[in-house]
Amino acid sequence: MLPNGSFKTRWLGEVPVYTVALCLFALCIGLLASRGIYPDIAPIAANAHLYFLSILGIAAIDMGAVLIRQRPDDPVAFLKARYVSRQSKLLALGGIPSLGILILLMPFFSKMKAAIPLFNDYTWDETFIAWDRALFGGYDAWEVLQPVLGFPIITAALAFLYQVWFLLLYPGCLFFAFARIAPTLRRQFFLTYVLSWTVIGGAMATWLASVGPCFAAPILGMPTFDAQMAYLNAANEQVPIMTLTVQEMLLDWFSADANGLGSGITAMPSMHVAIAFLFWLAVRQHSRSWGIAFGIFFAITWISSVHLAYHYAVDGLVSVIAVAALWKLSQVIITAWDSVLSAKVQPTARTNTVPAE
Repeated sequence: MLPNGSFKTRWLGEVPVYTVALCLFALCIGLLASRGIYPDIAPIAANAHLYFLSILGIAAIDMGAVLIRQRPDDPVAFLKARYVSRQSKLLALGGIPSLGILILLMPFFSKMKAAIPLFNDYTWDETFIAWDRALFGGYDAWEVLQPVLGFPIITAALAFLYQVWFLLLYPGCLFFAFARIAPTLRRQFFLTYVLSWTVIGGAMATWLASVGPCFAAPILGMPTFDAQMAYLNAANEQVPIMTLTVQEMLLDWFSADANGLGSGITAMPSMHVAIAFLFWLAVRQHSRSWGIAFGIFFAITWISSVHLAYHYAVDGLVSVIAVAALWKLSQVIITAWDSVLSAKVQPTARTNTVPAE
């Protein structure tokens, strides 16, 4: 048995995460290859660059914070002891496979997302509109929210927070990869994270192909949400609404058949809501106060996804149900793997036991 604290011990415990990720990557490669699309190093390199910048940013912020808080007499020696200690090296080495998975995951997801029209037509929007209206008394969800949120300054603030969500993918995931947290929580988070992007963002998004309110008119020719888009564009004339620029960019990429990092259009299910919900599930087990903060952020993300015309309300509902199921499934898989490891260790322990004389 490997010694406690060894990065090899961590790698062994995380085998289910690596196995599931590699199998799903292989499946994605096969599906894309069947449509003449092959892996491209450029999006992977771009994603690696973003993670590298995130690591530098986190390190700089952490260094500044601890130096201000501790005010050591010898800052260089203090930082060396903090970042070059044996424990720090073990954490860094232990997190390398997780970082590799993170670097590969988004480019694969982006390609699958952009390839949805090759596998299925966008035919579900009318169904989801009907589901929303069934839930909200015959109204579209955005109409119910509009009396409370329909003010340019509020819309601009929600658009900003909706963009801040991307920090979950970089600093947020790096925290789970390299911070000192419970190993079981780390593994459950990463396994659910990988499954969420592939099962929810890939398989379910292809099966339930839809474009969402903001693209209903330009892609499907549906005028259903023209009034909502008119409000958002009018609000943008008073206060910049950041998400409108992103929506225009996504539409341009869609028209150009681009399949790079971040490209592709899909509404159901909402990955913004899914990942925000996953972070709440995980963070609340690590810190009660941060759990409350992430719970609020999750709620804001879901509301914003509707108000900003990205999603139907049911997109978020389906995401929450799916993530909750994958979270439980991941727990079962991790528990089963730990049982296998324990079964392998116990016979060795009995063999090495010296009988009493």
